[in-house]
Amino acid sequence: MASKIPTTMTAVEITQPGGPLVLKPGKRGVPEAGPNELLVQVHAAGVNRPDVLQRQGHYPPPPGASDIPGLEIAGDVVAVGSGVTRFRVGDRVTALVAGGGYAQYCTVHETTALPIPAGYGFIEAAALPETFFTVWHNVFERGGLKSGETFLVHGGTSGIGTTAIQLASAFGAYVITTAGSDDKCEACLKLGADRAINYRTHDFVDAVKEATGGKGVNLTLDMVGGDYTGRNYDAAAIDGRIVQIAHLNGAKVTVDISKIMIKRLTHTGSTLRARPVEFKAGIARELELKVWPLLVQRRVAPVIDMVYPFHEAWRAHERMEEGKHVGKIVLDVS
Repeated sequence: MASKIPTTMTAVEITQPGGPLVLKPGKRGVPEAGPNELLVQVHAAGVNRPDVLQRQGHYPPPPGASDIPGLEIAGDVVAVGSGVTRFRVGDRVTALVAGGGYAQYCTVHETTALPIPAGYGFIEAAALPETFFTVWHNVFERGGLKSGETFLVHGGTSGIGTTAIQLASAFGAYVITTAGSDDKCEACLKLGADRAINYRTHDFVDAVKEATGGKGVNLTLDMVGGDYTGRNYDAAAIDGRIVQIAHLNGAKVTVDISKIMIKRLTHTGSTLRARPVEFKAGIARELELKVWPLLVQRRVAPVIDMVYPFHEAWRAHERMEEGKHVGKIVLDVS
């Protein structure tokens, strides 16, 4: 057991459901590592859309998870549970957590923690888990993307989008993305997208058909929902797949199911936060085997938009809600 671990810590709390200013620093007890857990002294924490939804009162933590927001952390292991076998005190880790990331200390099951890739600091490392876990599962496992296929990802400059563009390109897909300005489209192209569509000035269905010679895309990753749902069907190829990971434009939609029948489409979706540790552990092992080497080589890397001081988490949420960010927003907890 490490020494000099305090009994209390500072954490960013949601004082009540509402806007960014409801996020305020408060005092909490330092959590204790369970038998298979690590206690991590957090140096950086990623900011993600689910954090915003939780703050607004729309996305409560799963049973047993901390009510403190934050789904991804990077820091030093300062204590380990009795059953931990892989990590030791002093190891530098990045980890996916079900909550509790906006704090100076956080516990994590050792199987959902990963060593920080060589050459990465805590800020970059904190920008990895949530997006890389999400993209790997939904694009490559659930979506089944293969080399040579065409892939459409909406919101190309979001944390998910920048990660999906890079990984799909690295694994040999032809990548099409949408973004809300010409500057954002240019940023997507620099990350490896083959085609970037400004959805404010061009209809993405027409642009996809033009880019694919009328065939459509094999796989679409969508976090928009709403009226994009039927348009995703129009943009899909025969036997196309659509994976839904959010619904920023609305969850309830009306669609023409004959399009699903005629094109033999598959529309699936998932959420990650409430999945069991064993499921997340499987993704972690796949990432370490297949993606971590690419990170070390810098063939893919997190795109950092802005870094905010820990006590100004509200500013990070404002930045996310403005929608002007390109890549990840991170809190500096050190």
